Amino acid sequence: MGDTRNIDLRFVMFSVISVFLLMERFYVHATLKVGFYNQSCPLVEEIVRSVITKAYYANNPQIAPALIRMHFHDCFVRGCDGSILLDSTPGNTSEKEAIPNQSIRGYEVIDEAKAMVESLCPSTVSCADILAFAARDSTTLTLASKKILYQVAAGRRDGSISLENEVAMNLPSPLFNATQLISNFESKNLTAEDLVVLTGAHSIGVAQCGSFTNRLYNFSNASNTDPTLDPVYAEILEMKCPSNSTNSSIVVALDSLTPKTLDNMFYIGLMNNLGLLSSDQALLTEEFLRILVEMNASNEKLWESKFGEAMVKMGEIEVLSGSDGEIRKNCRIVNSNALVDLAYLRFRSDEVKEEGKQQHQEQHKQSA
Repeated sequence: MGDTRNIDLRFVMFSVISVFLLMERFYVHATLKVGFYNQSCPLVEEIVRSVITKAYYANNPQIAPALIRMHFHDCFVRGCDGSILLDSTPGNTSEKEAIPNQSIRGYEVIDEAKAMVESLCPSTVSCADILAFAARDSTTLTLASKKILYQVAAGRRDGSISLENEVAMNLPSPLFNATQLISNFESKNLTAEDLVVLTGAHSIGVAQCGSFTNRLYNFSNASNTDPTLDPVYAEILEMKCPSNSTNSSIVVALDSLTPKTLDNMFYIGLMNNLGLLSSDQALLTEEFLRILVEMNASNEKLWESKFGEAMVKMGEIEVLSGSDGEIRKNCRIVNSNALVDLAYLRFRSDEVKEEGKQQHQEQHKQSA
């Protein structure tokens, strides 16, 4: 009888803890809401959109996939907290310096958007939210329809920690197989379907040769080239990326069919062995993933809808909200460093003024 009561008590305690954890997770997400800045900074989304649009049409269309990728890399490391935007300091090497992030571009565009927002609404809008808005607007710009696929629930706070050594252990590698990809996404509370849908972002953007030359040279003892790669496509890639090339400026479109348009042609390319990365083509190696690829390939509207939903879900990964984190004044440095820098500048300014005053007095004495 005593054992039964103990078991019942443990069950009740487990149930209470489970409900508490579920409520805590719901509460964190509930603090993010569409229109979060309607009262405090009503023009923020319009400002960010104008900055991204200007950059995109200023002969820089690659800014769109770059910002989507930046948001993805931010969310997968420490959650969507803007930690990818932090610069390294003398005592710390930040996420920016990690090998997977060294090819990311677009930080200056986020800086511009942040500066404009700060001038209108000081210390109000987080860098993490600005990046989330920028990724959404980049999606809109690259869709053939130019329609807004999803609304961004905002209210994220900025993190103060950014560590280079946390990047590789959290981001999916272009060399991952299907099992590794699924495990990686599940660790971020994303499903296998989210994996397939979000990989559709590879409909735009580029990759450096080092991301896929494993499929072109010395692939296995049985084949020099990955047999799942279309042979004509493989020859084209070999011409662009020789085996002895170390030129990191050479890039290849992730989608060879419609490289500048965010659409479902990426999936059609996969089904024709035109996937560039091993991790892309790996989506066809498991039957249930293949079915999802085929569904997205056959119905563009379905993929668009699912992509918007998945981006919203990704944007909720481990967010800081409420009183956690901070609202950075400068996306590149945490506020404590900003205050130190400001104090130092003021100190140096006072020093210079005092030195100038003393020099003036000395000159006055000499002339008297």
